[in-house]
Amino acid sequence: MTTALFGGSFNPPHAAHQMACLYVLETHAIDRILMVPVYRHAFDKQLCDFEHRFEMCRLAAAAFAPGRVEVSRVEQELGGESRTLLTLERLEQTMPGEAFRLVVGADILGEAHKWYRWDEVTRRAPPIVLGRRGHPALPGAELELPEISSTEIRARLGRGDDVAQLVPRSVADYIRVHQLYTSGAAPLAPLPEGAP
Repeated sequence: MTTALFGGSFNPPHAAHQMACLYVLETHAIDRILMVPVYRHAFDKQLCDFEHRFEMCRLAAAAFAPGRVEVSRVEQELGGESRTLLTLERLEQTMPGEAFRLVVGADILGEAHKWYRWDEVTRRAPPIVLGRRGHPALPGAELELPEISSTEIRARLGRGDDVAQLVPRSVADYIRVHQLYTSGAAPLAPLPEGAP
């Protein structure tokens, strides 16, 4: 079985993340995608609470057939700063015999020198590189995704602007219910059964 790891802040997950999952599943010999929200960003980016990001990823993954896109808590279980190599090592221990690929955006390749033991990461999980409109095309990028950025989505939400065309409806509803990315964000509380 081959699993593609799709890591990121997912702060929040958006439509281009779903497009990336669909493309990888439909064009590569991949059995499933494992969305891996970072627990604490290695480059010190400020993030919404992990539980909110995990739940939004779960909602985004629900658009796919069961088992095709799953969300992992592995980086929360590891704790500390997220390091892809450590994540891979843990997954190899818990999923013996699994083959891994790593889904990355071409914009991330420009930061590969900052990654912890990047060469070892790519040896264990050969990358599937996706281009991103608005960023220079790099060799190996297979597809150009639309220029949708979580940073811009958060800025729009902070201004009270509409983001309906940028995030899955279920994620937009979750953000609204929990007042995320606004100054009046609600504290994290357990979700009632069946809530968005």
